[in-house]
Amino acid sequence: MSNDEPACPTLGDVSAAEFRARLHEVADWIADYRETIATRRISPQERPGAIAAALPASAPAHPEPLAAILRDLDRVIVPGLVHWGHPAFFGYFGSTTTAPGILGEMIAAALNVSAMTWRTSPAATELESVVLEWLRQMLHLSDRHQGIVYDTASVATMHALAAAREALGLDIRRSGLAGRADLPRIKVYASSEAHSSVDKAVITLGIGEENVTRVPADDEYRIVPAALEAEILKDMADGHRPCAVVATVGTTSTTSVDPVEEIAAICRKHGVWLHVDAAYGGAMALLPEERWAMAGVDAADSVAVNPHKWLFVPLDFSVLYTRRPGMLRAVFALTPEYLRGDASANAENYMDYGIQLGRRFRALKAWMVFRTFGEEGLRSRIREHIRLARLLASWIEADPAFELAAPVPMAVVCFGVKRENVPAREIDRLNEAIVQSVNETGEAYLTQTGLRGRTVIRLAIGNVLTTEAHVAACWELVRATAARLG
Repeated sequence: MSNDEPACPTLGDVSAAEFRARLHEVADWIADYRETIATRRISPQERPGAIAAALPASAPAHPEPLAAILRDLDRVIVPGLVHWGHPAFFGYFGSTTTAPGILGEMIAAALNVSAMTWRTSPAATELESVVLEWLRQMLHLSDRHQGIVYDTASVATMHALAAAREALGLDIRRSGLAGRADLPRIKVYASSEAHSSVDKAVITLGIGEENVTRVPADDEYRIVPAALEAEILKDMADGHRPCAVVATVGTTSTTSVDPVEEIAAICRKHGVWLHVDAAYGGAMALLPEERWAMAGVDAADSVAVNPHKWLFVPLDFSVLYTRRPGMLRAVFALTPEYLRGDASANAENYMDYGIQLGRRFRALKAWMVFRTFGEEGLRSRIREHIRLARLLASWIEADPAFELAAPVPMAVVCFGVKRENVPAREIDRLNEAIVQSVNETGEAYLTQTGLRGRTVIRLAIGNVLTTEAHVAACWELVRATAARLG
């Protein structure tokens, strides 16, 4: 080492004083962002590649000051974002940030614990159990259901179907699927309106995409029970093995609700696992007048609910409840030698219920949100979103230039232009053009979806910042855009 070489090279990170100063700065930035988000363009105007081109192609060799990094956040990153938390963002499902949720995320990042076993973080494990119990009660599920936190409903569904596959008794965990002549085709059933995560799950689990049977839906986009049972009986007659049915409470396109009670009876009759995707619609259980949506769900073997959709917990926080947690453990419980010390406590180890070992302290933000809102606060927000959706539906029905494309049981409205003597294909193109044009204004954000081969406009309400004025302004923008485009 030469005499002019520093005795101690930089080790990264920043001083405590610098951290404190920047933490206050970031706190003000977050508060300002939320306070002014309604004034921002929702969708960016940048072209693909522009953001990457504005950043260095390689990581810096030497430390850079946090002040410069934060300036680049404002200069490069934020202008390239779609602001999902904007009150006029009506795409997909509600994506909302709340003050307690943001604070919970910040604290969880500072603590940076892993809730894989009780010993590695007793408080994180037990708080997760408490939050899961609170949510179970709010959803009016019986105490036969045990919960586990994952990131998204797609991952929750994959775990549920893995448990269903193991419940067939085919020894797949130990012997796998490959090279086995003794295995029948394993079949999974879902509505034509069910989420694509069902397909991704069976691909991941080795069941195979072609072994998902999409059962026809009725005029209200609900699975037809008689058609479901006919498919199950046909597969059994052909020597295939029905594994699971996925019913949906709140489908992605229209928020339709499958007849879960009838489906549950069919599943019991034929010994088939019933998984219910209530990622969005599960929140309806909080309202006494809307509890019909969860009728029969308590009989399901597993249920997925996403508090980050309509219970105002920031991304990501998804919960799987199951009456058969032992099947999840049968698939995923595995304790290597290097974990035996930390896994030996006579307590819950959530690593045993999924593919993840390291697990974020997600329960903290949900705990803070649920306490800050209270059940009454959650109910009030959900009721308001339903009111706004039904108000919009009434405006659409009163306008001869538009029509509803589906019922409005929750807070999603599907609609489109109505034109006499215009080919369906032209109307589809007009609906698509309206969505694109509205989004390009940056004033609102919509999505489109396909219903029975037709393209329609889809507007979802779920943000705590959204008011009637935002919905009305978006509706007027849609009307003006439709008139301009023809």
